[in-house]
Amino acid sequence: MPIRSWLFVPGDSEKKLGKAPSTGADVLIVDLEDAVAPQAKEAARGTTREWLNGERGTDAAYQRWVRINPLDTDLWRDDVGAVMGGAPAGLVVPKAAGPQQLSALAAMLEQEEARHGLAAGSTQLLPLVSETAASALTMATYADPENAQPRLLGLTWGAEDLSAAIGAVRKRDDRGRWTDLFRIVRAQTLLTAHAAGVAAIDTLHADFRDMDGLRRVARDGYGDGFAGMLAIHPAQVAIINEAFSPSADELANAQAIVDAFEANPGVGALQLDGKMIDQPHFEQAKKLLARAE
Repeated sequence: MPIRSWLFVPGDSEKKLGKAPSTGADVLIVDLEDAVAPQAKEAARGTTREWLNGERGTDAAYQRWVRINPLDTDLWRDDVGAVMGGAPAGLVVPKAAGPQQLSALAAMLEQEEARHGLAAGSTQLLPLVSETAASALTMATYADPENAQPRLLGLTWGAEDLSAAIGAVRKRDDRGRWTDLFRIVRAQTLLTAHAAGVAAIDTLHADFRDMDGLRRVARDGYGDGFAGMLAIHPAQVAIINEAFSPSADELANAQAIVDAFEANPGVGALQLDGKMIDQPHFEQAKKLLARAE
């Protein structure tokens, strides 16, 4: 199942939850954190639980995830206990402080999966790994084999919380490009995810009216090696899906490379359409075809 577009949907809005399945998003993230005011948290858990229960067992082309509250608060356990009966595919973990912090969450998930008759280990995790300065500096620990978390589907990052944490008054320069700090954090997320063997999910484009800017940054994310991108408005979904889908030309070229190497087993390098290709091209082509599938 593709994981190109990850759309946040407020967990306290029955109307928006009702419309969410028709947005075309690959992943719907029911948000119990930033999108829900403190006094509405409990009601949002109930609304989210009812929506998940209504969706459970349906043959949907999208995944259903929940963003819980941070693990350094007293809220996340109530979030998990409320929603696990609806069998979410995974949980987005905000302000994650490192893989060791996920251990308590993983232990509770094990209990909840058993309680609700879910397959052990079936609930995956996507931590936001850069929302504080400390977490950004220790991000590489997710790639340490000693800290391996089998529930980890991928890593993503957030610019909004990080900018607030460090007092940054801008995130992009006059050309609309990330400033140095945010470029570094983005690159760290990408490299760490690939080193850990999980998906890298790019952060959101905050101006949901800026479709040209979204198209540019989404295509940049695809080109850089991200598997998908967060979205905050349904209007962003189609652009993200298109940007993170290989083009017909890319697929044709990749298939030609794979065919050439499979027709010449044991060869390290060969020519194709007047260009030299070698094993890195072969591996890249296979990954692109697998991604399209």
